[in-house]
Amino acid sequence: MEFKDNFLIWDKLTGKQQERLTKTVTYRTVKKGTIVHNGSMTCLGLLLVESGQFRAYIYSDEGREVTIYRLFDMDICMFSASCVMQNIQFDITIEAEKDSAVWIIPPNVLKELMEESAPMANFMNQIMAGRLSEVMWLMEQIMWKSFDKRLAGFLLEECRVEESSVLKITHEKIANHLGTAREVVTRMLRYFQSEGMIRLTRGTVEIIDEKKLEKLD
Repeated sequence: MEFKDNFLIWDKLTGKQQERLTKTVTYRTVKKGTIVHNGSMTCLGLLLVESGQFRAYIYSDEGREVTIYRLFDMDICMFSASCVMQNIQFDITIEAEKDSAVWIIPPNVLKELMEESAPMANFMNQIMAGRLSEVMWLMEQIMWKSFDKRLAGFLLEECRVEESSVLKITHEKIANHLGTAREVVTRMLRYFQSEGMIRLTRGTVEIIDEKKLEKLD
């Protein structure tokens, strides 16, 4: 599929604006584990995911990672184009969790379109509002929800994403997603195992009683 078939407001742009996007948008494939954007890189531009999966995360003051949201097919990321947004300082890292493909709108083109096209500006504002809501939801989870509930919810979400009850994921990776120490994750996973909710093997977490996890979540 072409970029125009995936960009939801394509038909609301003028012919000249569509032509500008067609000439400037780039298509890129990235391997699993590739960092496509972080605070030290040049402003990348707007990302539109064609296929694959990305993880957007920040670092805590203690140097731990915490996932703030994830990107799947057809998702858009504006924080990779933060240089075009005034008064927003958001140091974010975006990493490919799977082999992926994206379209990228250069930041200068994105800025021009947002300034001259009301539909484009409204669309970008909606995306930004949605992402900020996700960040606020995450902060509420960290502040008010006990870790056993957060971990149970994460495992259930991973099962849905991977469409499998067997998760090939390390304790370190889970800790990075949830913004905590690996030892904390290990202790809670062992507790879940003792309660018959999961089975642990090297590099793998198998969900064996989803209903018990759901009661925690």
